[in-house]
Amino acid sequence: MAKLKRSGKTVRRAAAARGRSQTRRKAKAKTSSVLDSAIALLPFTEEQIQRIFLAIILGGAVALAWFVASLAGVPAMAQQQIAHLASDAGFEVRRVRVTGVDRMNELKVYERALAERDRPMPLVDLEALRSEMLALSWVSDARVSRQLPDTLAIDIVERVPHAALEKPGRFVLIDIDGNELETIKPEAAKTMLMLSGPGAARQARGLAKLLDAAPALEPQVAAAEWVGNRRWNLTFKTGQMLALPHGEDIAATALVSFARLDGTNRLLGGKVATFDMRVPERIYMRIPGRAQEVMSASEGGS
Repeated sequence: MAKLKRSGKTVRRAAAARGRSQTRRKAKAKTSSVLDSAIALLPFTEEQIQRIFLAIILGGAVALAWFVASLAGVPAMAQQQIAHLASDAGFEVRRVRVTGVDRMNELKVYERALAERDRPMPLVDLEALRSEMLALSWVSDARVSRQLPDTLAIDIVERVPHAALEKPGRFVLIDIDGNELETIKPEAAKTMLMLSGPGAARQARGLAKLLDAAPALEPQVAAAEWVGNRRWNLTFKTGQMLALPHGEDIAATALVSFARLDGTNRLLGGKVATFDMRVPERIYMRIPGRAQEVMSASEGGS
């Protein structure tokens, strides 16, 4: 008698296979849906995402090429090949973006930065370019970076003008540390605190601290002369002059005392042309023509 083979196991296996296939399709569809949703939440367009992935791929290729070339002992040749690869992929300087410039001439920044135009991004020496920026008189600090694929970003931190320094035949704008920024016209210098005397620029910060001791007088000071590399003569907007003593603390004490006297006796705007406080706890005042008046009175009395 012939025997029939049961096909139950085969049917069950086929059903199980179909079940597993359906499960994989559902999982794949769910994963794709989740991935699409995640991408949709990103603040990038599809084109930007493609560029990001291209940058990642190119970066990986560059790193691999550099590693292989280093093992072979030919990093310079590898660098050139990497540069050509980056340039062909569009990773070269085509735009320069400058921020932070307010008072200085922005063209001076572009003159240096545009020398990098059309250069492959891997060949741009960021530190050297930053050093060029720091060589500009107005620049206190600078940050230089690549913004792939084709932008060179330069963020400038400017120095802040503080006073006008009087030099032979000209006036120079300086910051509080005495760094010279640029030459200015005499008309512009008159609107600022004017400093004079050998070494005055190096003492600008110390003068600012001194004037902070008497805030009521500070806005009335028009000029300051650094005398004998040791002390200050202050000239007020009234044209009157105050001679301060030598020494940071002593000068500050004298200035505060003068501010108190001015508050009670209104010295500024009066007849006195010169106030001399170089002798501790004393103030000498000179009134123009007063000596002649005294002398004439003495002669008349005799």
